[in-house]
This record gives sequence, C-alpha cells and structure tokens, in this order.
Amino acid sequence: MHNPRRPVVLPMRSGVSPSCVVLPTQGEGSMLDFLGTRLSKVSRVDWQRRMAAGEVVDERGVVVLPDRRFEPGLRLFYYRTLDNEPQPPGLEAVLYWDEHVLVADKPHFMPVIPTGRYLHHTLLVRLKRQLGLSELSPLHRIDRDTAGLVLFSVQQKTRGAYQALFRERSICKEYEAVAPWRPEQVFPCERASRIEESPQFFRMQEVSGPPNSLTTIERLETGAHWARYRLRPITGKRHQLRVHMAALGLALRNDPFYPSVNDVPDGDWSRPLQLLARSLAFTDPLSGEQRSFTSGLNLLPLDAP
Repeated sequence: MHNPRRPVVLPMRSGVSPSCVVLPTQGEGSMLDFLGTRLSKVSRVDWQRRMAAGEVVDERGVVVLPDRRFEPGLRLFYYRTLDNEPQPPGLEAVLYWDEHVLVADKPHFMPVIPTGRYLHHTLLVRLKRQLGLSELSPLHRIDRDTAGLVLFSVQQKTRGAYQALFRERSICKEYEAVAPWRPEQVFPCERASRIEESPQFFRMQEVSGPPNSLTTIERLETGAHWARYRLRPITGKRHQLRVHMAALGLALRNDPFYPSVNDVPDGDWSRPLQLLARSLAFTDPLSGEQRSFTSGLNLLPLDAP
C-alpha cells in the first residue's frame, strides 16, 4: 500500500462517501480488467463510463483511465450506486448535535449504514446528506429491524474518546421490547450465555462454553398475551437481546429470525420488530458532563392485533 492513511481524494456526494478497493500484490492487465473482475456487479461498460467521468481515482487523486496498467497495492476510490433501492417508511430525528457527537432516533426497517440493497436510505447517508457532516460515523449499531437511539461521532479527531465508552462498557443502554409472558418466569433476571454465529450467517446462536454475553431483563407491564420488558445489555454481541429472549421462550414480537426464520416479503413494512433502543446515558469523556437521551418513538400497545 502506497499511503497508509486514507486520503481524501473524492468528496462526499449526496451523503455518500467514496468506497475503496485495494489492488492485490500480484496481477496483470488493465485497471478496467481488474475492476470488471473484482467488482463484477458493475458492468465493464458502466466502469468505462465512470472512469471517463472522472469518478474513479487513485490514492493520489489521479483519475484512473480504463487502459491504465495494473499497479500492485494501489488503492482506488469510487462511488457506490444502487438501482431500485427500497425506501423504508418513517423518518429519522436528530435529538442532539454538538461539535463531537450526534444522537439520532431511527425508525424501524432503516439500516444504520449502507449494506446490501440499502445506500441512500440508510441513517448514516441521510444524516450526512442533510447536515453536510462528511466525517459522521456511528459509534455503535442497532439492527435494521430495531428502532431507537444511535450515537454518532461528528469528527474523527475526537472519535476515539467516545469509542472507549463502548469498549470499556461505560455507557448505559436500555431497550424496550414486547414479547410473550410466562407467569412462571421470575423477574428481574439475568441471561448469561455464549453467543456465536450460526451456520446461517445472518443469525446468532447460543452454544456451550464460557459466557461472552450478559443481559438484565425486567418485566414492566403485562397484557392478555404480551408483556413489555426493559432489557439492559451489559455486553454487545450481535442480536444479543433477541437471542437471549428467544432462549427464555420469550421471542420478541414480529422477530423474523428468532426462534426460527420467518422472513417477510420485500416491501412489507406491516410487522415491525417490537424492539426499541429506548435510552442512552454516559459521562461525556471530554466535558465530564452527564449525558442522557431518550427515544421519542414507541412500540405497539400490548393489546394491538
């Protein structure tokens, strides 16, 4: 690699920062050959069009032309595009914003960052486009199916101080969930287990071994069939809350993955997962002030059909 730091060679465009691909240490042919093979979802014709438009540059900011020879270890920057991107319902809300952090309230179904079929209709890209914050970056993530609070770093210079809050478990996160209730289950309780990726890459599972995840669970209210719970993840494993509740026989309402896969058709937004990132609280590592934020969103009533 020619330059160990990520250079700014293409500006943010409509909230989308340029993507990067690194050429391997061995190869031959032209830059067009490499891109057409490595990133084959984009046609050679489209790569030629992008290159002619100056939308593919190297780490020095030099426009990459189709017939340029392969250069081992070089980084190329380009803009990702998507056709027919789904547009989830609902709008995000900015609850707090200063020179270091931003707190946003995310609706159900909206991914936090670009992934798969989603690019422009992700929380990160929408906020960057609306606010012009090119260095905006999420400090943690919640599932696309989950609604609620997401904490962002506004500038790279102070990002490390806020990332340490999560690394050192110095931030208090509370979630709200709707799930069945079992009168024999005693609350409050804790669930500690070992969570690892399942053979289905998009799901997690509990396995034997030393616990690597811990959640405290409290029942807030009960209805005829459903109950409302407060969940506090002490650790931050992927899908931790969903896995722990399903393991207790209390799978979250409208969960498409747990305890079994029940994917909804594309474009069906009628059954939002009943999980909400309700609150965040922490001591600001720069100012020493106590910060506390609460989501303005709500889950379904317990008696909702």
